[in-house]
Amino acid sequence: MLKISNAVELADWEIEITQIRAQGAGGQNVNKVASAVHLRFDIQNSSLPPFYKERLMALSDQRISKDGVIVIKAQSFRTLELNKDDALQRLKELIQEAVKQQKARRPTKPTKGSQRRRVDSKTKKGKTKALRGKVQL
Repeated sequence: MLKISNAVELADWEIEITQIRAQGAGGQNVNKVASAVHLRFDIQNSSLPPFYKERLMALSDQRISKDGVIVIKAQSFRTLELNKDDALQRLKELIQEAVKQQKARRPTKPTKGSQRRRVDSKTKKGKTKALRGKVQL
């Protein structure tokens, strides 16, 4: 069971975890031990509430395919257990980020004082540049 929130949990049968060999350098052990993990999670066929599914499908994340399958590859650690925990944690964070409410932006206006300071600095800079001209004899 993967606990997303107080009300939402994912069963073990919904998450497909397969062992693969890790990529990259690492010596002889990397070539013979399958310690990396491929996690696959089908959004549409899961027991998530409809609101969660809609928000996840709306995300523009490269880990989510067009069919609604989340694929996470974990190979940071040397042991299978740590990579498995890492993949599950990343899945949990992805789902939690998708359903987090964004704060509404309220447009603000600059204050009168800041507008005045801006214009004053512009005129001062203009006067300084005007003094750089040719000298009249």
